[in-house]
Amino acid sequence: MAQPRVCRVAAAEDPLERAVNVPANEPAANSFVPNRENQRELRHALGCFGTGVTVVTIDTAEGPFGMTVNSFSSVSLDPPLILWSVDKRSARCRNFENAEHFTVNVLQQNQQDVAGDFAKNPMAFREGLWRNGGYGSPVLNHCLATFECVRETHYAGGDHTIILGRVLQATVNNGVPLLFFRGEFGSVA
Repeated sequence: MAQPRVCRVAAAEDPLERAVNVPANEPAANSFVPNRENQRELRHALGCFGTGVTVVTIDTAEGPFGMTVNSFSSVSLDPPLILWSVDKRSARCRNFENAEHFTVNVLQQNQQDVAGDFAKNPMAFREGLWRNGGYGSPVLNHCLATFECVRETHYAGGDHTIILGRVLQATVNNGVPLLFFRGEFGSVA
């Protein structure tokens, strides 16, 4: 399997260098109304929003279970709430909908292989990669941050299930985040 290309996201020194000079009366390069026939275009447009990369982990009757996710977001500080979403068509969806506890593991730039492993295999846990968390779900080692959560609820959101969790324990480490932008992994340069 070919390795994905890595893009570097450089922060400009001068904020003015980041501005894009587009005349106000000039139309967008590719404007469209999303529909079933152009879902690939919508996916490409959504990919323009760079995100961090996480692996969400749970414990199941069959053992530890995980999935690579980039839909993670903070919701509230008081109470401490986060959310993420899973495709309803995924064979993994039901396990996550039913899990009372889960951990969101925010990956570092050197954990691209972990993201790839869990994208393919929900049981990609190997020795030294993880430990039992204090709230009933696996915690991956050496992540930039981890959020051990209890499920508050879940909602239908189109073809996805939105899972809302209350953060019970947060852990932060030093490091550089693994990013995902336009279908490629990257990091802050």
